Amino acid sequence: QVQLVESGGGLVQAGGSLRLSCAASGRTFRRYSMGWFRQADGKERESVAAISGTGDSRYYADSVKGRFTISRDNAKNTLYLQMNSLKPEDTAVYYCATGASLGWYHEPALYVFWGQGTQVTVSS
Repeated sequence: QVQLVESGGGLVQAGGSLRLSCAASGRTFRRYSMGWFRQADGKERESVAAISGTGDSRYYADSVKGRFTISRDNAKNTLYLQMNSLKPEDTAVYYCATGASLGWYHEPALYVFWGQGTQVTVSS
């Protein structure tokens, strides 16, 4: 049974930084792509970043390129999202997720296991 638990959200001023973590359990973590997604009030869930099992491949949404960095520590079964230069429009619930298939992918439809989410609020 795959379990994903996010942490690290909170309230921060514009221009500040936060680091999100996602602890994974229930299977061999390093074999699967992982991703971060977010959903703001009244909006659809969107992809933020994704990383392959080895960490060699990464994907970023245009809106976060140059500000956010996704990484993973396979020895600790943990996924990270370093968020710098935060903007009010980054305010959302952030979710980590993983798929049922091996290999590298970042398409949201392929992510089937989800955490409960962590709130990030950026004040102006």
